Amino acid sequence: MSQRSSKPDVSALKKFHWDPQPAAQAVVNAVLAEFMTRCPEAANLSERMLHETGTRFLDWVDYIALPRSPEFVAKLEQTGFTKHPVPGAPDAWQHDGAMFPRFVLDDDKTLRVGIKVESVADFVCAMHIHALPDGKHDIKGEPLAQLRLVRAFHHGRGDKAAELWGVERHGYRGFEVPKPDAARTALAMKHAEHFRRRCRDFANDEQGFAHTNQLIDAAIRDLGVDFACDLFFAGERDYWQRRNRAGQVQKARQDRLGLGWANHDHHTYRSSREGFVPLVAMLEKLGFHCRERFYAGHEAGWGAQVLEQSVSGITIFADVDMSPEEILGDFSHIPMAPRAELGTVGLWCGLHGEAVLQAGMHHLECQFNWHALKDQLAAANIGTMDPFTTFPYLRQAFTEGERWPVAEARLHKLVDKKFITPAQANTFRGQGAIGSHLENLERNDGYKGFNQQGVSQIIAKTDPRRQAQLVGA
Repeated sequence: MSQRSSKPDVSALKKFHWDPQPAAQAVVNAVLAEFMTRCPEAANLSERMLHETGTRFLDWVDYIALPRSPEFVAKLEQTGFTKHPVPGAPDAWQHDGAMFPRFVLDDDKTLRVGIKVESVADFVCAMHIHALPDGKHDIKGEPLAQLRLVRAFHHGRGDKAAELWGVERHGYRGFEVPKPDAARTALAMKHAEHFRRRCRDFANDEQGFAHTNQLIDAAIRDLGVDFACDLFFAGERDYWQRRNRAGQVQKARQDRLGLGWANHDHHTYRSSREGFVPLVAMLEKLGFHCRERFYAGHEAGWGAQVLEQSVSGITIFADVDMSPEEILGDFSHIPMAPRAELGTVGLWCGLHGEAVLQAGMHHLECQFNWHALKDQLAAANIGTMDPFTTFPYLRQAFTEGERWPVAEARLHKLVDKKFITPAQANTFRGQGAIGSHLENLERNDGYKGFNQQGVSQIIAKTDPRRQAQLVGA
């Protein structure tokens, strides 16, 4: 058991605070607008992203490279960007208080934009960009290298030149393409497969956590923390998607442009009180650090820890039942005592299992044009729940939940412990229970945070007992 202090930690509730950054957004928008005028192929892709996937070009941008000038450096400094050199880009700038693409300054007159894709090979195939004998569209980096790049489009000359690049990353923030390493590639393939097909059902959750940790430890030994983290969550998205029709439909739409899930914003895990500390320990092993905490209020009875792995670009929203007092303690590292009742999150785990084990993620959230995605999914007979956040800088909503069957053994256990009534068990037995969602999220002005009140409302709306009452009515 952890020996960390359990004294109230009010500072942890105030440490992370995010604000919209409209001035920085204006800088990004101006450069991208100029890029679109120079590169009509990119402008066409932007239109296709909106109309075919419900996404915005901005949300796919990995970096923007442009000529260095004192005037532009001053503009970056004035709007909150700071210099963060990385391998291959000594003059790289990022905004630590918001979600913006990085700027890379150099002596090249060409304006270059790199967009995030899960696979550069898939991207160039979808764009019908063929490799030419002169090497014009060659992919830089071997398959499953931590960085792969491809120049998709080039337009103009001199100080009017512009290029669009596809960028595939696997737990790496730099710009130096790794040298070929066949042995490392084979190890990456092996561990990616282990994560995708890992066993999730065990006699008890302790065995499940032990097995998953063994797989993670082996991947870290062979590949390092950041690469292992990237491969682990690719497997998590795959498992979630196989159990969620909205995810399947949207992934197919994004794959038609060769983009994959590279627009992911956060991955949400639900945990029992007993499983929360082991879950956080596993995530910290993968390089995550704890960010802001949430508490939904006494009636809701749940809290959450946000965690971020900045190198791999993965954010976790981890939900758990808790009391008001526990939000002030180190609930992510000190085990919480058992309780005589289950809240929304605990009951979901009781019905389906731990999100990191049997159930898979509660939802994957990606960045979209909110209204466009809602309308396009509706055309595919996928409904969207009422939005639970409608700020100018943040809009969020779930797709209608995917209903899963519930194992008889789980129903018996919940009834025996009086966590649900026999009548509720009968409804779950016949109708199943809501398992997962795709979340439609739109961020503006680089806003990096979440809406605590809105999250509280949606947690209440997705309580399985409430759903059982509605179905049984």
